[in-house]
Amino acid sequence: MIIDCHAHLVPPSLLDAIRAQAASFPSIRLVEDGGSLGFSFAGGKPTRPVSKPLSDIPARLKWMDDQKIERQVVGGWLDMFGNELPAEEGAKWSRLINSHLAQTAKSEPRFVPLATVPLQDGARAAEVLREAHAAGFKGAMIGTQPKGKGGVLDDPALRPFWEAANALGSVVFIHPVFESGDDRVHDYGMANAVGRITDTLIAMARLIYAGHVTRYANAKIVAGIGGAALPYVIGRLRRNYSLDKDTLGDPDAALAAMYYDTIVQDPRALRYLADIVGADRIMMGSDMPFPIGDLAPTKIVGETKFSDSERDAINGGLAQRLFGL
Repeated sequence: MIIDCHAHLVPPSLLDAIRAQAASFPSIRLVEDGGSLGFSFAGGKPTRPVSKPLSDIPARLKWMDDQKIERQVVGGWLDMFGNELPAEEGAKWSRLINSHLAQTAKSEPRFVPLATVPLQDGARAAEVLREAHAAGFKGAMIGTQPKGKGGVLDDPALRPFWEAANALGSVVFIHPVFESGDDRVHDYGMANAVGRITDTLIAMARLIYAGHVTRYANAKIVAGIGGAALPYVIGRLRRNYSLDKDTLGDPDAALAAMYYDTIVQDPRALRYLADIVGADRIMMGSDMPFPIGDLAPTKIVGETKFSDSERDAINGGLAQRLFGL
């Protein structure tokens, strides 16, 4: 079974429900843009509008057929996670997103949904995660910055979420947010080329040094976009750890405990990732529908030096086990 472990979906029914229930979310302003919908959360600047490929299910299924992909793991779209909202409203928003992802996966079982949780509040995030598991979700996709723009995933206030994820054996897919936090990447398309990497690297390094990866070892943490720069900087992470072992989490143990997707866009980089973390920790992913991702995702797996058994595991075997498919 060929499985894409990293994609995004905004069900059309969710957009309809948002328009119909707008009055229920006083901190969200809907931004209509030529038939597309964007959002302003808690008075912030508007998001990008929801693109057609994010919600075009027939086109998505055709693409999957063309790529010979049988199942696709889909989270929501990070821009609309709403982590800037007041906590209770954010929990209500997450539940709305999750209900429509669940409905879509029920009507089209090729989709495997990942929940959205209100990371702005650790206790509510834990509650929504438990509800999602009860509804059949295998875990959640979360952003690198739990306040939407700002915040850190090792914040003690998020301990209830991590404890719940550990108790449930959740898949926790960590994904960069739109705002990297560095104004230098706003030119040359560098928000995608570089900003997502640095954003993910910082978030993951904090989780590693805080000890979360090994402390909550029953949670299956996936570091998106090939772990960002983690494999390349492991030597430096290790050196820093050696200077303060009594305080910091072990980066080698953490890298060995996590999972990764294949979105590195170069077979040499994918081979290096496998050399550092083990081919048995890697799953094929696309980041569909975004062009910065890998929209022919089995190609890089075929072009990288792997054994047949490693290739089979990367193309679906590991994801099948991790998501219980």
